[in-house]
Amino acid sequence: MKKVIATTAAPGAIGPYSQAIDTGTFVFASGQIPINPADGSIPEGIKAQTEQAIANVSAILNEAGLTLDNVVKTTVYLHDMNDFAAMNEVYGQAFTAPYPARSAVAVRELPKKVLVEIEVLAVR
Repeated sequence: MKKVIATTAAPGAIGPYSQAIDTGTFVFASGQIPINPADGSIPEGIKAQTEQAIANVSAILNEAGLTLDNVVKTTVYLHDMNDFAAMNEVYGQAFTAPYPARSAVAVRELPKKVLVEIEVLAVR
């Protein structure tokens, strides 16, 4: 089974991909950048952008009937690894123990020149 998860409570896909795919056991969410779905704005600063990216992830999970507590793996893409500590502070407030496994990598550039993108894998 492969079911598309889509919600207007998170930014729509900007290309040929789904916001998330639900396999019945796992939900694979595409990377979320910090676009406010209500008005298309992008907040300034790594903390605000991390909060918005996590809110977008949360909205997609909610559409699948899940929460951040269901997340087992995240990948965080940062434009600048110097933003790691500030991102980690916000991230640590959003996720609770037992924390998901995580990779965090710096990349040369992200869509719309944002500072952070977060993708998750969640389990039912």
